[in-house]
Amino acid sequence: MALAASSTTRLWTLVAREFWRKTRRRLRAGPIYRWRYSGRTPERVLIAPPDLRVADPQIALEIYYGRYPLSGHLVETGGKSPFQINVPNHGWQKTLHGFRWLRHMRAAGTELAAANARALVSDWIVMHGSHISGIAWESGTTAKRIIAWLQHSSVVLQGAEFPFYRAFLKSLAIQIRYLRSMAREMPDGKDRLRARIALAFAALSLPAPASALRGATRNLADELDRQILADGGHISRNPMAVLEILADLLPLRQTYANQAETPPQALIGAIDRMLPALRFFRHQDGSLARFNGMGATIHDRIATILRHDDTAGAPLLHAPHSGYERLSMGGATIIADTGLPPPIDVSNAAHASCLAFELSSGRQHYIVNAGIDTYGAAEFRPLARATAAHSTATINDTSSARFSHSLRVNDLLGSPLIGGPQQVQCKRTDQKGAQGFIARHDGYVPRFGFLHERELNLSANGNVLAGRDRFLRPGNAEIRNNGRDFVTIRFHVHPDINLLQDEHDRLVLAGDQADTWVFTSSEVEPEVEESIYFAGLGGPRRSRQIVLAFKASEVAEVHWQLTRTSIAGYPENN
Repeated sequence: MALAASSTTRLWTLVAREFWRKTRRRLRAGPIYRWRYSGRTPERVLIAPPDLRVADPQIALEIYYGRYPLSGHLVETGGKSPFQINVPNHGWQKTLHGFRWLRHMRAAGTELAAANARALVSDWIVMHGSHISGIAWESGTTAKRIIAWLQHSSVVLQGAEFPFYRAFLKSLAIQIRYLRSMAREMPDGKDRLRARIALAFAALSLPAPASALRGATRNLADELDRQILADGGHISRNPMAVLEILADLLPLRQTYANQAETPPQALIGAIDRMLPALRFFRHQDGSLARFNGMGATIHDRIATILRHDDTAGAPLLHAPHSGYERLSMGGATIIADTGLPPPIDVSNAAHASCLAFELSSGRQHYIVNAGIDTYGAAEFRPLARATAAHSTATINDTSSARFSHSLRVNDLLGSPLIGGPQQVQCKRTDQKGAQGFIARHDGYVPRFGFLHERELNLSANGNVLAGRDRFLRPGNAEIRNNGRDFVTIRFHVHPDINLLQDEHDRLVLAGDQADTWVFTSSEVEPEVEESIYFAGLGGPRRSRQIVLAFKASEVAEVHWQLTRTSIAGYPENN
């Protein structure tokens, strides 16, 4: 009860803080403050920073014909400017106003694409440049737009006449001043970090006094030190956040070098930590493990980022600050969540996934978490975040962490995680020829009085994954049959895997490659049930799951094993 009251207090403190932030943002966008964003217009763009995000000239052609494939949705404008039409999809609107799609015009490399880019930027300036409100001026979207306009200023300004050139620089200056005033008011998380990145880009790319660059550099360093953990993970515990932040930090480091400025040590250190962290979360096929907000992976983007990783050897196996473990041997890779939930301030995308794991073998995924449908309907997000959508155990069909479902809270904060494990203990058990760990969490203690302990051990050159799930009372008290001790352990099978039964009634997981894995359990008979995989590139897909269901009062400890019976010939370590 005390923990629940503490979580509720923290939640309403956040609500009050966010309400105050929004009030201050409205004031700063009003006529009383708006004059502060006017001022001297820069004479020119000194340098266009690089953009590492993958570009497609075909998308530039689609945009030219009025078809906008943004944020997983295609909108046809029928000859109108996209800024004139009302599209109810919030993600599409944010992506439109973020202007990252300018990279496709640059990739096209034609005068037609440059003219179209210039026309669209001009439309935005006319329709939204002098009216600070709505999605277009959300702080996170403004930061993306500033970075995009700077990165692709060469294509936007190609062939531009002087009036447009001045209007572009004047609007850019207003946006930078606005973001500078709003950055300190932004909620915690990657949007606030991106705002500091955008302001550093601006101080480097436009004529500015030395004091402006020093201030932007100092604020960026403070935010990096606070948000990037010692093992390279992000405080949100979302693998996608590592990828997204690196896609901005690497060009920023290059921009410092191009301008003969010394980047802050915090920037260099963050990149040096985050590149190995990105490799830590990566399966051999290039996709990132589906934890805490991670959906489908854009493989080309990861490959582009990792070209900047000069480290050699296998990925790290232990990320204690981020709260993850990795087992890797003989072509088999296991990535597991062994950490506490992220701070409530940055938990809007966090999952109740403690002690869940994923198993891949070569370039094939076998056991997965459901992940999220990045561009899908918001009503499916709670399902994807629940413990039942992960390859771990639930007690009485309840998640190990709670989420806020208050409409008043959600309007301000989204759906933060407001309860979950308070203690997670994890110990590596590596030995010669084997890698493993034992972890335990107390997420079910307040409601049901159970600790969940999981041990995973990968051995035999990656051919055997042995697992043990144990349920116990704090202090090793006796487990009673009180109707509140029903346990379900789930192993979600990737939809590309065939789940069969062999002649011995064992469950066989067979993929397109030569690898075949056999699932066995000694104490409980496994069952097969329907499931759903949210993180498919084409959207949600039907899948299946292996389920072990039992009462903890009857079976307190379950042993199970996944054995690779045919092998595609992998090296001893990867």
